[in-house]
Amino acid sequence: MSPFAQVISAIAAVLVWVVGWYFDTAREISSIWWRSDTFAHGLLVMPISGWLVWRNQDRLAGLSMRPALMMVVPILAAGFVWLLGELASVASVTHSALAFVLVFSLVGALGFRIARALAFPILFLLFGIPIGEFLLPVMMDYTAEFTVAAVRLSGVPVYQEGLHFVIPNGRWSVVEACSGVRYLIASLMVGTLYAYLSYRSFKRRLLFVIAAIIVPIIANWLRAYMIVMLGYLSDNRIATGVDHLLYGWVFFGIVIVLMFWIGGHWREDLDPVVSPARVATSEEGRPGLLRLLPLALAISVPPLVLHYVEHSELLHPTVVSSVPPLSLAAPWQELQAAPPTKFKPSFMGYRQDSLRHYGDGAHAVSVYIASYANQQPGHELVQSQNALLMPNDSNWSRLGEGSGPDSGSGRWLATRMSGESLKAVVWSGYWINGRLVTNDYLAKGLLVLERLQGHPDASAFCAVWATGDDEAHAIAALQAFQQANGGALITQIAAAARSAEQ
Repeated sequence: MSPFAQVISAIAAVLVWVVGWYFDTAREISSIWWRSDTFAHGLLVMPISGWLVWRNQDRLAGLSMRPALMMVVPILAAGFVWLLGELASVASVTHSALAFVLVFSLVGALGFRIARALAFPILFLLFGIPIGEFLLPVMMDYTAEFTVAAVRLSGVPVYQEGLHFVIPNGRWSVVEACSGVRYLIASLMVGTLYAYLSYRSFKRRLLFVIAAIIVPIIANWLRAYMIVMLGYLSDNRIATGVDHLLYGWVFFGIVIVLMFWIGGHWREDLDPVVSPARVATSEEGRPGLLRLLPLALAISVPPLVLHYVEHSELLHPTVVSSVPPLSLAAPWQELQAAPPTKFKPSFMGYRQDSLRHYGDGAHAVSVYIASYANQQPGHELVQSQNALLMPNDSNWSRLGEGSGPDSGSGRWLATRMSGESLKAVVWSGYWINGRLVTNDYLAKGLLVLERLQGHPDASAFCAVWATGDDEAHAIAALQAFQQANGGALITQIAAAARSAEQ
């Protein structure tokens, strides 16, 4: 077997071994590639990486495979991060950790000399990680701010409220598709590949990658401004339907082509082919299976630990078949008719949820509880698709948020919102085994600690809100409800957190 064939065989064996042990996570990643427009580029990552390995086979001449057993340490470290991600049900962590397990395993199996020659093809695999949605809120905010500022500079009056703004002949909103995240991720991957193929010096490669990050962000801001101005100048006859997206992608394509054209002026010749000093024999290049055993064991340890933890009877909560009704203090009672508001937290993947409305004759509040007991993939409490208010909500705008009152088990998060004719104040939080927290990372951290200690996963989300003509009226309603029924509400959240009904 030739040295290059040995390398290909080793890469295939590592890929099969890693995917076999982390099959559920690998399947999640591939399903995201298939269904998500944002991460569809992941389908090309492995084919491109394989082509790059084939393209660099001349660099492997004279190199023999000598497994780097010290890679056991980073493999175990990445695997431990994957384990924490699984226990906390954080998909982005498990997906990223698996990619690093694969990269470290390839380096360990191939050895440092071959891995150095194939460094870019191996590291290119990291572009397959479906991560980046956390940038959505920030990039949407900046896109809205730039668009509003640019439209005003063009002499058009604008009234802005969060991600929504109104001009004389139309109402516009910056939604997820307008954030530019898709442009950024696609540009970064293609730009990095272009820099590697076109330049030799690290400086030029780095500068082009930086340009591949900055250019799509600015291009997206200009695209949003162009769309709004086209709609305004045409009295909404163009750039308000399907052509809205068409113009955006055409504009982005032109910008990327121009970026590559400009970058081509500084193109360097490709690295010269290395003349082989010697060719490793198959006996010299074929590592013994026993030498690969430590690497194989390091890959398998985290999934085995997870299997043990998940099958421990301690981690399965004592469930209740249904959530008991809230024990209200007089004169509070449940309202059959919902208050005049279309608001409801945007949560999915729950075991069960409930939305009820209560009043005392002078005030009215709404209570939403979603149970996430014994979290599993697709049933995570904290995930990108769960939010009090989604960025593209057309009925409500977030005005601000801060620390709310003490519930007795932790402080609420107080969020101020505005609708077309109403103001709303929402108290919300995550319930993690007896504690109310408001930070996503703290909630995930607490869940990991609870599960590592063998405690059952009793998790839920709760939101209590009131609406009115002004915030003062809404706050008064919430305070009255808290004073009369705060303890009963905590009891109901705890009961809902133990529920496992689908």
